[in-house]
Amino acid sequence: MMDWSDTHCRSFHRLLTPHALLYTEMVTTGALLHGDVARHLRFDAAEHPLALQLGGSEPDALARCAELAEAWQYDEVNLNCGCPSDRVQEGSFGACLMREPARVAACIAAMRRATRLPVTVKHRVGVDDCEDYAFMRHFVATVAEAGCSVFVVHARKAWLQGLSPRENREVPPLTYEHVYRLKQEFPQLTIVINGGIRSVAACEEHLQHVDGVMLGREAYENPYALAAIDAALFAHEPADPPTRDAVLQAYRPYVERQLAAGTSLKHITRHLLGLYRGQAGGRQFRRQLSERAHVAGAGIEVLMDAIPRASGETGAEPQRAAA
Repeated sequence: MMDWSDTHCRSFHRLLTPHALLYTEMVTTGALLHGDVARHLRFDAAEHPLALQLGGSEPDALARCAELAEAWQYDEVNLNCGCPSDRVQEGSFGACLMREPARVAACIAAMRRATRLPVTVKHRVGVDDCEDYAFMRHFVATVAEAGCSVFVVHARKAWLQGLSPRENREVPPLTYEHVYRLKQEFPQLTIVINGGIRSVAACEEHLQHVDGVMLGREAYENPYALAAIDAALFAHEPADPPTRDAVLQAYRPYVERQLAAGTSLKHITRHLLGLYRGQAGGRQFRRQLSERAHVAGAGIEVLMDAIPRASGETGAEPQRAAA
């Protein structure tokens, strides 16, 4: 979710899902230790619960960043061992770390000594030709010995050569059965599944086998799915999700604060383009924001004027909204 799940995106998503744990985009240890810490770590208090996702491979550097995560009051710190981008490979972290489980274990141990926050790992089911279940099992077992008890598993392997990051999210086949087996063999661990999950029904099916589900692209491209899934999975009683119009009205105070602080409207509205996907007026909503939000001085009226006037929403069926 690099360049996607920034604080504007997360503040918007929190209005759609009051309960889900949100993750930051991946932040490298170098960016935190040698860059503008506040720019990378600031967030709105409403985003809680929130996990800081780190990219790195040096135990000492990751430990210092874990300390920063606690100081900035994050709820979790997560080590990314799943990103396949060239930039990440050049830094010797991300998915290539799956080949070095002992190094990852050392990183986790150092991070856990440095913070009281939960320290978790996100990884793939395999990398390049290392794609059999035994490879992933060894990785998880080694890292678990260092004290990690939560593993978020993207159920595709990563091809580090020959596929772009986008293709790595689509081309390698999904192997959900490997993630299910992992939970069966490590019942004491919390196993969260990720990859290709797009509906309430899919979430409910996976939760028969693992402890949690993570949504990535679907949450961004079709953000209203979050409202339907939250209503279906977290409500004690059946409940309709808020309407799209109501979500934007609730988001308005945040947007106004950001505009007053000097943020350009385009940096906020780029995360909203999929809100009315599949709805009457959805294309016009996207077009209005795409054409007007980037204009210098664009204000809240641009967003409010873009709301489809004929949407007539009164709520939505969770299953349909998440499809």
